[in-house]
Amino acid sequence: MDHLRFPDDLIRAQQQWHDTYRALAAPRPRPATELRRRLLALSVRIHWHPFWATPPGRTPAACVELRQRTAADRTQVAA
Repeated sequence: MDHLRFPDDLIRAQQQWHDTYRALAAPRPRPATELRRRLLALSVRIHWHPFWATPPGRTPAACVELRQRTAADRTQVAA
């Protein structure tokens, strides 16, 4: 399977999304409102990124690959 070449800012935004989601999922997160707002802002940034308008970004598999690749990177760092 060919791997897509994602823009660095899109990868960073998705990694930050994963980090924020994990922080929000922790028991009784202190800045819960701030975390929810950050998660929403990151979601918007990811969803409307110009990459999705390019031919490689138009496939549903591209979105899945981005999420899997960035989630795998975060679990390897944490391990």
